[in-house]
Amino acid sequence: MDPTANKMSFEEYLDTYGELTYANQGVSMLPLIKQGRDMVILKKKDKNTRCKKYDVAMYVGPEHKYILHRIIKVKDNGYDFLGDNLLVKEPDVKEDQVIAVMTEFVHKGKRHSVTDKGYLWYVSIWMFLTPVRIFVKKYIWIPIHKLINKLRGK
Repeated sequence: MDPTANKMSFEEYLDTYGELTYANQGVSMLPLIKQGRDMVILKKKDKNTRCKKYDVAMYVGPEHKYILHRIIKVKDNGYDFLGDNLLVKEPDVKEDQVIAVMTEFVHKGKRHSVTDKGYLWYVSIWMFLTPVRIFVKKYIWIPIHKLINKLRGK
C-alpha cells in the first residue's frame, strides 16, 4: 500500500503496518538502488534498538524530507550518514530522526535480504573503496563532465 495515496506520512504508515515498500527517488544510493528500477523494503525502527554501521536507514531530515542513506558511523546519540553515490556525509543525525531500516531490497527484479552473503560482500567492498570512489568522482569524473559540458556549450 502506498502511504501517499492515503495522505499518511511514512511515520504514520510504519506505525500502522510496521513495514514499507518504497520506490527510491534520486541517485544517491547508486549503484545498489536505481530510481525507476529498484525497490527497498523498510522495517520500522525499534526505539530500543540502535542501528549498526553500514545499515541503510531512512531518517527525517530538514524540512521533513525523507532521506535513505547508509550509516557510516555510530555515535553516542546518533549517526553519520553517506549516500553510496555521494561525496559529503550527513553528520550528527539524531537517534530519534531515524524512522526505518532497510531489511530487503529488489535489485534488477530480484529480491535480496541485507543478510545475504552477496550483499554483505558488496557492502564491505563498496565501503572499503569509499576514499578511492570519492577521490575519482571529485577530482576526475566531475571535472571531466564539466569540461565536456563546457565544450558542448551547456
